[in-house]
Amino acid sequence: MAKVSTYLNFPRHTEEAFNFYKSVFGGEFGGMGVMRLGHMPPQEGAPELSEEDKNLIMHIELPILGGHSLMGTDAPESLGFTVNVGNNVHLNLEPDSREEADRLFQGLSEGGKVTMPLQNMFWGAYYGSCTDKYGIQWMFNCK
Repeated sequence: MAKVSTYLNFPRHTEEAFNFYKSVFGGEFGGMGVMRLGHMPPQEGAPELSEEDKNLIMHIELPILGGHSLMGTDAPESLGFTVNVGNNVHLNLEPDSREEADRLFQGLSEGGKVTMPLQNMFWGAYYGSCTDKYGIQWMFNCK
């Protein structure tokens, strides 16, 4: 079933932030549990992760209210990210089909910027991201 969630980026304190949100909303971390950067297979051309960076959060999910989930990741400068207010929130769309993902991606990226083309990812999803012409950031994660 299709769903929408909010995806939050933090420079290095995703775990701290999500433990705080868990203390406020209650519940348990969902999805695939807490995935760390060290769980990610090596990526061609990517720098090797430091031991400190391997422990950072690659993905975490916390159901909050009405079927909505907060999701998050660490985006440290050591991996080429600069997190600022404005680039730290994405709307995450999980369409029911690749065709719907393609349609939405094409529509939302028109006049905007594709930050990652839709492609098959190692976690088993068809994934991509874009910023629309109004500066809103979108992620697509079709399983």
